[in-house]
Amino acid sequence: MPGLLLGDVFPNFEAETTCGRVKLHEYLGDSWGILFSHPRDYTPVCTTELGRVARLSGEFSKRGVKLIALSIDSLEDHCGWSKDILAYNCEKSECCKLPYPIIADSKRELAVSLGMLDPDEKDKDGLPLTARCVFVIGTDKRLKLSLLYPATTGRSFDEILRVVDSLQLTAEKRVATPADWKPGECVMVPPNMPEEEAASLFPAGVFSKELPSGKKYLRYTPDPRNQGECVDTERSQTEPNS
Repeated sequence: MPGLLLGDVFPNFEAETTCGRVKLHEYLGDSWGILFSHPRDYTPVCTTELGRVARLSGEFSKRGVKLIALSIDSLEDHCGWSKDILAYNCEKSECCKLPYPIIADSKRELAVSLGMLDPDEKDKDGLPLTARCVFVIGTDKRLKLSLLYPATTGRSFDEILRVVDSLQLTAEKRVATPADWKPGECVMVPPNMPEEEAASLFPAGVFSKELPSGKKYLRYTPDPRNQGECVDTERSQTEPNS
């Protein structure tokens, strides 16, 4: 099955959506983008997911991210189902329509070309449905991250927000983010960066964790966007009172 690799330029496809005809690169403009697919309209897990994205749309906007969804159903189905999504997930004051378009891919052309089909989930005609894919696209229109979930497992869009924070930070600064990192917490200095260069780039300080091997590859520095005290995040997770 065809698909995309990290770093590939994302195809500039053109498609019908609930917000009219869209050409992807023009739709994204200078923004980051997230294209996420769902197996089918009028299904329970998808209803919770698209509603959660609607409620988080303001957070994505703060990060300069544009959203667009896809499934193999028709525009008519998308428009009707959108009302159910909003009724179940959103207060009237929060949103009166979905704050992102949904692509209609009834011929499965995009789903096939982007490697989105789930061979284990099929419709009444025996044709495969789209899996729960997430593609994060950078301002350079290149694929920065991809996720693939089965139909039975709903995604955490709070985690996808966290991933966007990491991707944007590490695209701007020469750092990496450790497990479970959140904005404002310590980041990691790449192991191939010489100590002199690290000291110059990170004036707030670089702190190494002592290890049995004696190798100093676990090097931390405060978040360059929110510099504060650099704590040992691993210890703070295992020793909450320290």
